[in-house]
Amino acid sequence: IIPPQYIAADAKVERSIIGEGSEIYGEVRGSVIGAGVIVEKGAVVTDSIVMRGSVVGEGSRLYKAIVAEDVTIGKGVEIGVGDYADSKYDPKVYQSDLATIGEHSVIPDGVKIGKNTAVSGVTAAEDYPDGFLAGGDYIMKAGGVR
Repeated sequence: IIPPQYIAADAKVERSIIGEGSEIYGEVRGSVIGAGVIVEKGAVVTDSIVMRGSVVGEGSRLYKAIVAEDVTIGKGVEIGVGDYADSKYDPKVYQSDLATIGEHSVIPDGVKIGKNTAVSGVTAAEDYPDGFLAGGDYIMKAGGVR
């Protein structure tokens, strides 16, 4: 049995769908949050989809992001920021403002990820030049299976 969703007293949820067993301590706007997701205090999720079992770290901001299952986003991360650029990975597939994070990925604390990006796998701070993955860029690493 999955427990009901929990929305903290000081959390804010607007125009969103929140899955069973999710815990919302931050803000969720115009988004779909899957089952068992945790949005930590100070985190803001806007116009995004966060799938089952993922964690959005304290103070992180997601804008137009698609986050797959079982992803860990560190504290103070910004996803979907900066300028749009054409995809260096696969322009046929990636041609929108969306930032995509693959299943079982790990995003380290404090990095920024631009628009029209793709990240997959367990990443570390050194994978992000100057702490930023520019629009249109990508990081594809092996691993990430829990």
